[in-house]
Amino acid sequence: FEELHIKDFLIENTGRSIYRNFYGYIKAIAYALPVGFLIGLFPLFRALFSKYVDAIRFIPLTATTGIFIIWYGIGEAVKVNFLAFGIFVYLLPIVVQRIDGVEKVYRQTAKTMGASMWQEIKTVYIPSVFSRVFDDIRVIVAISWTYIVVAELINNHGGLGYMIHKAARQSRIDKVFAILLVIIILGVLQDFLFKWLDKVLFPYKYTNNK
Repeated sequence: FEELHIKDFLIENTGRSIYRNFYGYIKAIAYALPVGFLIGLFPLFRALFSKYVDAIRFIPLTATTGIFIIWYGIGEAVKVNFLAFGIFVYLLPIVVQRIDGVEKVYRQTAKTMGASMWQEIKTVYIPSVFSRVFDDIRVIVAISWTYIVVAELINNHGGLGYMIHKAARQSRIDKVFAILLVIIILGVLQDFLFKWLDKVLFPYKYTNNK
């Protein structure tokens, strides 16, 4: 760890990977939630795109790096968008599934009280879906740490993934294990952060546990 810190700029590269992952999370969630609601709530969009939503889960993401390079070049954008896509392809079908899983009794109650379509979405679907999807997001965003190694090999602009590749080429397995340990620690801290945010944003989920 001392050598990684002094010679390989461990802290700086860790910061780069955290930034790329965080930005990737935000982009994936920002796209998956509205698209998922469109497909899940409106029959026209469901008929047009539901089959594609199921199919994109089977895309081998590591084979798409060339496509992303063509689209975004070899700068930061390609890394962030690759990581975002890696989360998006798993999150979008789950959003649709969570919408389908909203209990019928709540929908019927809203309609009985004269709620409009928008009021039903606002008071029934959004609270129910968001509270459940947040748990899914906490699990799925761990995928981006899997793909960070692939993403950061593009043009070698630093990061933990690049450090792993560099250490492996030098046959420094001790460094590889050390960097993997850093990623594991970051993942555990990230998981605690998401659990804390879940309690802050959706406190009613924990009322029965008190």
